[in-house]
Amino acid sequence: MTPPSLGKDLLGLEKLTAEQIRLVLDTAEPFKEVSERAIKKVPTLRGKTIVNLFFEASTRTRISFEFAQKRLSADTVNISSTGSSVQKGETLVDTARNLEAMRIDMVVMRHPSSGAAKFLAERIRSNVINAGDGQHEHPTQGLLDLLTIRDNFDAIDGLKVCICGDILHSRVARSNIWGLLKLGAEVAVCGPQSLLPRGIEGLGVQVFHRIEQAIEWSDVLNILRLQLERMSAGYIPSLREYYRVFGVTMERLEAAPKDLLILHPGPMNRGVEIDSRVADGPHSVILSQVTNGVAVRMAILYLLAGGEPALAEAAKRTNREGAE
Repeated sequence: MTPPSLGKDLLGLEKLTAEQIRLVLDTAEPFKEVSERAIKKVPTLRGKTIVNLFFEASTRTRISFEFAQKRLSADTVNISSTGSSVQKGETLVDTARNLEAMRIDMVVMRHPSSGAAKFLAERIRSNVINAGDGQHEHPTQGLLDLLTIRDNFDAIDGLKVCICGDILHSRVARSNIWGLLKLGAEVAVCGPQSLLPRGIEGLGVQVFHRIEQAIEWSDVLNILRLQLERMSAGYIPSLREYYRVFGVTMERLEAAPKDLLILHPGPMNRGVEIDSRVADGPHSVILSQVTNGVAVRMAILYLLAGGEPALAEAAKRTNREGAE
């Protein structure tokens, strides 16, 4: 039987199989240990050149990719739309082809337009990793959320996971829905009607309109921020009203029939979608998500470069023994 591979690019979780998702999660496991060592580096991608092409503001995702690339010993180049030839009218494809002419190996791209990563991947030979495209998908965030959930439960299959908040504008929600369903979880969404995509039930998810119902039903809450920068007026009456009706507070969690695992992809709007006592509380794994993000992105870079899962463990072990 041929083992699964990711293929040339990582554009989203919708098209991945459950086996491909598990491949990434299993490959990420040995890379976790690299970040815990005194020397946080392995030579796995030495000689590879990776361009981080960010046309949209980002802190966590961009820095996480940079850490992953440097810990694999890759050479990295960071480009943003500000100050680049894009401001002078150069097209996305021309930018990428000029970079490819410099013999790069991979492009990590964030773009405000849905489908931009796929558009680019179809036109260049280099591997393309989608770091978030418009309101489409954010596959690496979805994968790190899956890894974090798997770390805290025996299996994802059969878990009840509710994604709460601004589902309408969230690419994270879409990647989470696809990934969780493929691994056998029950998935629900919760938020104001104005922030739920029309027909979202067609994706196979349950819909709650009250946060209390979501908390009572769930094993895991993945809380999303209100993406105010993507909104025009009228989606919610006010931030204060949103917190009153949909905020995940300690009082609401204490009324739940069981302890819930709390995730948030960041950045958080404390006092809007989540209470600080919840974000910093014992059931929050928000910082574990950040740690797992580096390991997941290392795994993706490694697999797209042609690495085999078994070799990831061997490379880690060999490098550790050499350091000793």
